[in-house]
Amino acid sequence: MNLPVVALLLAQELTGTVFLDRNGNGVRDADEQGVAGIVVSDQDTVVRTAADGGYRLHSGGGHGVIFVSAPTGYWVVGQFWHTVAEVERGAGSFALVAAPAQGSFTFVHASDTHISEQSVPRTRRLREMVDSLRPEFVLITGDLVRDALRVGEAEARGYYDLFARERAAFRTPVYTVPGNHELFGIERHLSKVEPSHPLFGKAMYRSYFGPDYYSFNVGGVHFVGLNTVDIHDGWYHGHVDSLQLRWLERDLAALPSGTPVVTFDHIPFYSTADELGGFEDGPPAPTLIEIGGKRVFRHVVANADTVLAIVARQQHVMALGGHVHIGERLRYVRDGQETRFENSSATVGASNTGGRVFPSGFTIYTVTNGAISEGRFARIP
Repeated sequence: MNLPVVALLLAQELTGTVFLDRNGNGVRDADEQGVAGIVVSDQDTVVRTAADGGYRLHSGGGHGVIFVSAPTGYWVVGQFWHTVAEVERGAGSFALVAAPAQGSFTFVHASDTHISEQSVPRTRRLREMVDSLRPEFVLITGDLVRDALRVGEAEARGYYDLFARERAAFRTPVYTVPGNHELFGIERHLSKVEPSHPLFGKAMYRSYFGPDYYSFNVGGVHFVGLNTVDIHDGWYHGHVDSLQLRWLERDLAALPSGTPVVTFDHIPFYSTADELGGFEDGPPAPTLIEIGGKRVFRHVVANADTVLAIVARQQHVMALGGHVHIGERLRYVRDGQETRFENSSATVGASNTGGRVFPSGFTIYTVTNGAISEGRFARIP
């Protein structure tokens, strides 16, 4: 029944404009010019704007959202993404404002807020500390809400609504990616949610926060948010799907060669957490999962080598993750290129892993001419 609609979407051309918003009101005025060469994507196809700032996308392969990848030297006014339905109605323009020139900037990496009415003071404390630091932006790498995995729609929406309100209170731009707790209803034996539900799985996250993978640029560094949480037979596991891999290749190919790249995602590429905490064979989150007759580690990205081989075509300087609730700093040299793999502790509270207590907190990084500092840990009391 849906096939003719899908075919129509695949054949449809979506158009819009990226323009320089001189007065910052989010509306294109008569004297405001389009900006050429800006990357726009539907999470599948990647295009650049023409000389007049216009873009054209034959969309249908993505997930129903269009986003602009903000270039170095600019910020997006308002939201950096639109739904396909909005673009179809002629609301597909993106407004840019020039960012102040600066030799260096700071950003914050936090994770695992697990927000609920009980834990919301922890997220507010994070916001207060971040606001006092005034970084350029904040990355929160998933598990934003207490639980959408195992509950019905009303409860899941309550958590999402709460996080959306608290996020809006930050004075600093906040970029997020989904964690496993954002996957609505997938543990169906507990949630009683059917896969036919329009918000099932990853769709609820997209309905609230738009693209679950995307990119932007600040200070000559390319930041790539990835969705490293996949679904198999009602269970989550670390994996990057084939559509996202295809998009990633296209996104990175649009960059000048040798551009420093920072990836950020929820389930990390690598972690020592399973060794510290010990093997778990029982619910709710065993260490191993069987997919296609093969047993793989569940709490790291199973196809990490494939993903990292794509990112290594540029200069992959850092991979930021969450999920494990412990602060980790790992360094690996692959084919002569060193990448830092750094995972954040949890905002929601301290973690006891293998009898060791890991404090709650976040990391502040300074970037100078593309070089990223060692980072300073800030404990959330």
